[in-house]
Amino acid sequence: MTDSAQNAGGQGIDLWEAAYLRFETPEEEIQKFMERLRRLGVGQWPRETNVVELFCGRGNGLHALARLGFRNIEGVDLSPRLLAEYNGEARCIAGDCRELPFTDKSKDAAIVQGGLHHLPLLPEDLERVFAELTRVLRPEGRLVFVEPWLTPFLRFVHIVAENPLARRLSVKLDALATMIDHERETYENWLGRPQEISELARRYFRVEQESFTWGKWNFVGRPLTQPRS
Repeated sequence: MTDSAQNAGGQGIDLWEAAYLRFETPEEEIQKFMERLRRLGVGQWPRETNVVELFCGRGNGLHALARLGFRNIEGVDLSPRLLAEYNGEARCIAGDCRELPFTDKSKDAAIVQGGLHHLPLLPEDLERVFAELTRVLRPEGRLVFVEPWLTPFLRFVHIVAENPLARRLSVKLDALATMIDHERETYENWLGRPQEISELARRYFRVEQESFTWGKWNFVGRPLTQPRS
């Protein structure tokens, strides 16, 4: 789980966490992240690249990067409790991704896998994260975003997830539906602002690769020297 846990009460956090762990095992998530990062070209980056993962949670994305051979890895998440569950070699920092604890132009690459849609205020919080990424990334730095997107596939998933019988028949579907229930405010706010999000991303970053498949926005880019007006 990522910073989204901070937006709910303790009981809601526990229910979200339980559903998250039912949705897929840590090993399944690591394998998913490795396949995704390879598909987005991260596997072709030099292995000495200094990579920071934002909203890293318990660190399965960090494990994926390590298995791909990266040696200079860092993670940032708002939850010290989740960071304490990570047992890898990456340096982890408890901090706010809207105020990154790094010096200017100090990172080669940044990755976000499912964290931006947990931001409570849009577009304000999203712009703060984008501005921080522009600040800390080197001029030729890279960034990767993977976030939910309301594609026809995701619309279909939502319809099925609202069916009580389908939820009873599928543990994975029930877990997904439970997570959506407990993050609905930020989740639906994110999904309802596609044009605003896309325009803001293009204001701060030069697009190198972008796709909208299987309910995901996959974005690879580089920071602009100055945000577009």
